[in-house]
Amino acid sequence: MASINDYTQQLAELRPKLVTFTMLQIPDRNYAEDLVQDSIIAAIESIEKYEGKAAFETWVYSILKYKLIDYIRQKKREQERFVSDENDVDIDSFFNKKAHWNADDTPQQWHNPEELHLRTHFWEVFDFCLLHLPSSTARVFALRELMEMETEEICESLGISEQNCWTILHRARLKLRSCLERGWFLKTGESA
Repeated sequence: MASINDYTQQLAELRPKLVTFTMLQIPDRNYAEDLVQDSIIAAIESIEKYEGKAAFETWVYSILKYKLIDYIRQKKREQERFVSDENDVDIDSFFNKKAHWNADDTPQQWHNPEELHLRTHFWEVFDFCLLHLPSSTARVFALRELMEMETEEICESLGISEQNCWTILHRARLKLRSCLERGWFLKTGESA
C-alpha cells in the first residue's frame, strides 16, 4: 500500500487535470479551483477508505464528480438559462441524399477497445478532444457520459428539452469521433 506522501504526490500531479475537467462544468476558474481543492482535501481526509479497487485517479475523480453534481444541483435552483450550439455543426453533411455515409466521413477502423483502454496516451488525446468541444456541448457530454447523470436531470439542471439534450450529445459524439480519428486512431493505424 502506498504511503500518504505517495498519495499526496499523486494528488499534486493530478490537480491540473482535475481543474481542467472541473472548468468544463464551472467556467469560473477560482470557483473551479476551490472545488478541486475541496475534493483533494476530502481525498486526503478519507484516504484510509481508499481500498484500491479502482485506480487512485478514478477514486479522486469520483469524489470530484459528486462535488460537481452538488454544485450543478445548487445552480439549478438558481436557474440559469442554457443556450445550445445547434447551428455549430451541419450533421447532414456527413451523409448523402440516401442517408449513407459520405466516403470522406465514414467512421474509420478503431482497433480493439480493450487494448486502447489500457493506453494512457489515448486518454490524453480524449481529454484534448473533449476540451476542444464547444463549452455547452462539452458540458452536456461530461454530465451524461463522465458524471453519469440521467438525461432528465441534465435537462432540468440546464433548462433544455430532452430532444435538445440528445441532439447535443449526438453532435458531441460526432465531434469526438472525428477528433479521435485524427488524433489517435489514424495515427496509431499509420504507425502499425
